[in-house]
Amino acid sequence: MGALFCLLSAAGFGAMAVFGKLSYDAGVSVDALLLVRFGLAGAVLLAIALARGALRNLPRTAVLAGLGMGVFGYAAQAGLYFSALARIDASLVALILYVYPVLVMAGAVVLRRERASRRRVWALGLALVGIGLVLSGAATGRFDMVGALLALGAAIVYTGYILVGDRVDISPLALAALVCTGAFGTFLLTGLVRGGTDLGFAPAGWLWLGALALVSTVAAILLFFAGMARVGPSVASILSILEPVVTVIAAAVVFGEVLTPIQWLGGALVLSAVLIVQWPSRSSAQAGRAASAQAGRGSSAQAGRQTGAAARSALARVAALRFFGAEDQAETHSACACSEPKSPAA
Repeated sequence: MGALFCLLSAAGFGAMAVFGKLSYDAGVSVDALLLVRFGLAGAVLLAIALARGALRNLPRTAVLAGLGMGVFGYAAQAGLYFSALARIDASLVALILYVYPVLVMAGAVVLRRERASRRRVWALGLALVGIGLVLSGAATGRFDMVGALLALGAAIVYTGYILVGDRVDISPLALAALVCTGAFGTFLLTGLVRGGTDLGFAPAGWLWLGALALVSTVAAILLFFAGMARVGPSVASILSILEPVVTVIAAAVVFGEVLTPIQWLGGALVLSAVLIVQWPSRSSAQAGRAASAQAGRGSSAQAGRQTGAAARSALARVAALRFFGAEDQAETHSACACSEPKSPAA
């Protein structure tokens, strides 16, 4: 069931761009979409987190960090993503955005959190070539430079958001609720400053916004957590590569979007690079098994640290966050399960 949950989560996230486009067709503005999406998702996730006690006894610094990630990081990423979606095809936005796992890997190496390796260099090269081919022209045959740059900006902001989020030690459910709430606060304040957000769109718009918030945000996040708990973060991150595939196929069915052969090749290279980054190496697989075995024999404190490591691995999916590489997570998981962390993010 774990693999099925992860695949359903990827499908939910993959449908997000299509729901967004359908909302625009119903007269929903970008501002209204962002406000309603995070308002609904934040309310539902807060209710679930409160019911499960995920927000109980949280340090003030952790609460402020979670809200801050939503107010600044995720709000900026979502704003860029949905602004790009208003200008270019959903399939193109999805493929450009999905270069972020490789960018995260490169950022972790630059920050000396991870080591460079031949595999990672190959992945970065493939991703750069692939994104160049994807950007060779829009799926409809017209090139919108602003839309493409907005999508690329979303991937870059996402990268920074994930690298910062890796340093926040908080349960994934609590963080998801806080991030969505923080993002909602940003768009609520922005709307008030601009004189209010227009919610007078067609009733169909509310249907698509509900799907965006409940299916592509709340359900997708919770399904991912449930799946990861059963199959582990490495397998979950690999299964999540279905997400852009769902977007491309759904956009073709609903909107008739068709990628050129060159863009198909570019997309395949980008996804291949992501697989190279996320596919576990032999050493990381052995480290993961060793960590699991020790957790089974260890004390409750060790089990708690292992839970914290799994939560940090899940940060990359919180509110549509994803993962670094599977190798990186296995190393982090093993280190946190076997020794006292040097810092909240160790």
